[in-house]
Amino acid sequence: MFKALGDPVRLRLFSAVASHPGGEACVCDISDVGVSQPTVSHHLKRLKEAGLLASERRGTWVYYRLEPGALAEIGRLLTSGGTG
Repeated sequence: MFKALGDPVRLRLFSAVASHPGGEACVCDISDVGVSQPTVSHHLKRLKEAGLLASERRGTWVYYRLEPGALAEIGRLLTSGGTG
């Protein structure tokens, strides 16, 4: 999780999804992070693989939301010193 969030673009994307009204964001609403659309897609895929985001395709757009428990897991790891 921390490796995935260690990239500044991924951190911005994660933050954009987490702070988006309604708890989910269309890729069309969060893609303005200073990199190309293919790069945004790559970073969102990495966040999904890390268990931080979930996604759902609706028509031509993909909507992202935080994976349930992701923030709690990050908090648990930080308070335990990463020892598990």
